[in-house]
Amino acid sequence: MTKKTTAPIPVHVTRLEMTTPPKAHLLAPANLHIALMRVPEIPLAYYRFLYRQVGSRWEWVDRVRMSDEDLAATIHNDRTTVTVFYLEGAPAGFYEYHREDDSVTRLVHFGLFERALGFGVGKWFLLQALKAIWADQPEKVITETNNLDHPRALQLYQQFGFSPVSTHESEIAPLSDTELLELARRF
Repeated sequence: MTKKTTAPIPVHVTRLEMTTPPKAHLLAPANLHIALMRVPEIPLAYYRFLYRQVGSRWEWVDRVRMSDEDLAATIHNDRTTVTVFYLEGAPAGFYEYHREDDSVTRLVHFGLFERALGFGVGKWFLLQALKAIWADQPEKVITETNNLDHPRALQLYQQFGFSPVSTHESEIAPLSDTELLELARRF
């Protein structure tokens, strides 16, 4: 058995913003049973399940490392919204946004489970997230992506009206074997 490396991974981060609602109009994919459900006070274990299902292949680690208290404070507040995407009756992705103030909303997380890829639902799902965000009428929506995300993430954000405003270099420390074992024990 080989040990998983925990050496930091360099990442190139792109910060994006959008100042007008998207103009796109997409119909929900036909012949699929899909639903979006906002989940106020989402159970922490369910949130972590969604987060890992979407983010494990993209090296999402921050929320996994949070204590229950810190995670609850982060996602269980009036300014944060978590919405789950269901495909054929089972969870298949989620988005999360946070209203930083009355004028700026951050799209914190957006993504699909691997099982939902290839159905043509990604663009529609992102549009639904953006419509929900813009319903609160912010002046600006911001998000970030990096070179570890889906290869077309930056292109997709730009297609819906985001513009890159800055870039920077950073590092992500992957989950260690010990952390992965602890996750398995916890869930």
